[in-house]
Amino acid sequence: MRTPLRRSLRTRLALLASIAMLLLNIVVSTFALIRVRDDAIEVRAREVSGAALQVLLQLKRGRLPDLLPPRGLDGIQVVNPSGWVVSSTPNLIGEPRQTSAFPSSDQANDVTELCDLPAFPGQCEIVVALRAYQPEGTYVIYAFDRTVPWYVSPQVFVFHLCVAAGLVALAWLGVSRIVNRTLAPVSDITRRLAEISAGGGGMRVPVPETDDEIRALADTANQTLERLETAMRQQDLAMERQRRFAGDASHDLRSPITAMRAQVEEAMLHPEDTDWRETSTEVLASLDRLQAIVTDLLTLTKLDAHAPSRRETVDLSDLVVKESARPRTKHVVTRVEGGALVTGDRLQLARLLTNLLDNAERHAESQIAVTLWRREGQALLEVLDDGGGIAPDQREIVFQRFTRLDDSRNRDAGGTGLGLPIAREIAIAHRGTLALEDSDVGARFVLRLPLTTAEPPEKSAAEPVEEQGQE
Repeated sequence: MRTPLRRSLRTRLALLASIAMLLLNIVVSTFALIRVRDDAIEVRAREVSGAALQVLLQLKRGRLPDLLPPRGLDGIQVVNPSGWVVSSTPNLIGEPRQTSAFPSSDQANDVTELCDLPAFPGQCEIVVALRAYQPEGTYVIYAFDRTVPWYVSPQVFVFHLCVAAGLVALAWLGVSRIVNRTLAPVSDITRRLAEISAGGGGMRVPVPETDDEIRALADTANQTLERLETAMRQQDLAMERQRRFAGDASHDLRSPITAMRAQVEEAMLHPEDTDWRETSTEVLASLDRLQAIVTDLLTLTKLDAHAPSRRETVDLSDLVVKESARPRTKHVVTRVEGGALVTGDRLQLARLLTNLLDNAERHAESQIAVTLWRREGQALLEVLDDGGGIAPDQREIVFQRFTRLDDSRNRDAGGTGLGLPIAREIAIAHRGTLALEDSDVGARFVLRLPLTTAEPPEKSAAEPVEEQGQE
């Protein structure tokens, strides 16, 4: 289970900053106390030395009493050349010589700290030793005073403690405030993402005004959300198209099945009056329509699945000439510029041309014009009929699956409504485009495919030709 401390980045950063400030204060205070204590010990040593000098003057003048005044110190001892205590403060009467470890023989005076002296057990003393050279020998004057503790004084310790506590509190509050201000945009982003997850509002997070990593995070999140929103919208459209496609497919498949059923049932009701040859012909016509729809559906499925196809260099000029030369009910005029080489599947490209020509044949009054030329690295194929044309607002509708305009349904009840969608999918699969463009008469379909520089498998006719179909 996660604790609040582990969850809150603000608390963790503030705690780390406070600990760092505390450690820094400990280090700084330690060095400061050491320096202050050294200074205090030096001052205390001068005070003790001053008291010892007064005793030295008394000794030099021959006025050394047996009992010395304390002079604000813990004690004073005067040791004669024989090592006996000849004078001391009242608290050291009867006490032996407190130390003989210093001063050394080559030093006239010395200062040191000594602990657990016989007269001062359990405590440390600043000891000042002065040598007094007399005719009868060398005297040593010892002055004792309590040393400065490690914390110097309670006031100094409390001062350092208060400073450390104040700096730690300031670090906590400062870091908390800075982190809160820095992470406020993150909180807004988190809250907005939660609202988006709950399905509220548009898919965008607020972008902070600062130019930092959080702004970059917000921009990246918005870009991701934008792509996600686009993908979801495309998915919704795809699902809607799929539902509409399924409904249209069901309707178009049901029509020939219903017709065949009605024809067979009628024949079975009156078998003696039925022309079975005529009935068979009608049923075969319905089966042909059903087979055409299923074939087109399979073709679209393969194109949607990006099924692998054969890729080769295709002479589009030769292909256009051959496809346009097939017998048709309308007059076909073909103008071809040779050498239009493209890379693709020859069968699919032939299917594309056939679908365009079939569509033009259904809607033309008397003539179809097929033109192929090369422009700026592209092969441009134009299929133009002299029919009634298509309104500008319906030019994209005709490329939707199972879409047949009212005029088309009236004039050609046998179409599947999949020819133009298949043609466009083939164009897209070959990195090209297929669109309806402006024309003075009829419908003008323009196919654009990228040219290739590879050699064709066999030489094609390069001269412009004109082919006329059957009337």
